[in-house]
Amino acid sequence: MDGLEHLFRRESGRLVAALVRVFGIHNLPLAEDVAQDALCSALEVWKFRGWPENPSAWLIAAAKRRAIDVLRRERTAKTFAPEMGRLLESEWTLVPSVEELFKYSALEDDGLRMMFSCCHPRLTEEARVGLILNILCGFGIDEVAAAFLSSRASVEKRLQRAKRVLATSRRLFDLADADEVSLRLPTVQRALYLLFNEGYHGAGAESVVRAELCQEAIRLTSLLLRHPRTSVPGSFALLAMMCLHAARLPGRVDGAGGLTPWFEQDRSLWDAALVEEGERLLDRSAQGDELTQFHLEAALASVHARARTPADTDWTRMVRLYDRLLELHPSPVVALNRAIAVAQAEGPEAGLRAIEAISEEDRQRLARYPFFPAALGEFESRRGQLASARAHFQSALELARNPSERRHFEQRINALPEMKN
Repeated sequence: MDGLEHLFRRESGRLVAALVRVFGIHNLPLAEDVAQDALCSALEVWKFRGWPENPSAWLIAAAKRRAIDVLRRERTAKTFAPEMGRLLESEWTLVPSVEELFKYSALEDDGLRMMFSCCHPRLTEEARVGLILNILCGFGIDEVAAAFLSSRASVEKRLQRAKRVLATSRRLFDLADADEVSLRLPTVQRALYLLFNEGYHGAGAESVVRAELCQEAIRLTSLLLRHPRTSVPGSFALLAMMCLHAARLPGRVDGAGGLTPWFEQDRSLWDAALVEEGERLLDRSAQGDELTQFHLEAALASVHARARTPADTDWTRMVRLYDRLLELHPSPVVALNRAIAVAQAEGPEAGLRAIEAISEEDRQRLARYPFFPAALGEFESRRGQLASARAHFQSALELARNPSERRHFEQRINALPEMKN
């Protein structure tokens, strides 16, 4: 994704949130249309004049002008946000009111309120997460589908239904309601977690890593830490996890865009400042008695980040952390990652036993995940079972989701010693 697309992804959510504040959440389609108009105008103007000195400010000004035009044209035909009220009746109050709503501090607050508005109590968690990814994070329908491992058609219908429910509201969520904030915060955190994972693990068809999605997840999660009701230990832990993983991104992909195995990464490329920030946030997350999935995943990332070499990794601690994570947040991928840690701590046979201990249901869910047979291939290779290792890596190759994964599995197959007759 080039710089323009990244900019538009980042700014579209901010613009929609601000425009919803102006028009009312019941006019969400109108807010999305006006934001899209501003982005299309930028495409046309910048193509001839080049990028402005401050692209974000240019887009905000364009959206603001269009919002004022709509309010002037439609103020007698439509109902807008209740807080606008009588301010729309006079030019003396209309323009200054819109100007105030587009100030930087208001834009940041609106983005946070929009995230919580998407977590409407009448929506399922999956629909809430999908709305946040689509409206605030700039995810297209295909990207939301990839995040949920769902079909495009089902996600499109789900989002349409969710937006209709959202339209029944009259105003953005009020962060002053402490109980409601606590109720909705876990869904907001989960959406941002999914956004980061989509960038870090690259399940898309083109790229193994999408750093701009990781950056956007970090930006949006940072908003949670700026408000007293959302800056809870779990939010600090979530951002710590993101920073610690993002720090390793420069070493995760080689010059050709291929996936570099963790054991072979050049650790001098890791971002030391991000590691330090992640460790600081992880320490901050320990204040209080809350233990979340994000605390444990951040702690796992910290073990990786602190190891100077692969051999220095404390795999025994990793296994203990995965045990706690399985208790708190069981999933097939967590069980697989635990088995890999067990193999590192105790040997490949122990890793295979840990795989066998995964429930049949979870192994079926892992059947389409390429790194499941890849893990079996690594274990068998270390045991000297080359024919079995080759077969597993071939299965992984057939399941690869993008060219980088395919190249990686081809390299693993080619690296296996030739079998003797």
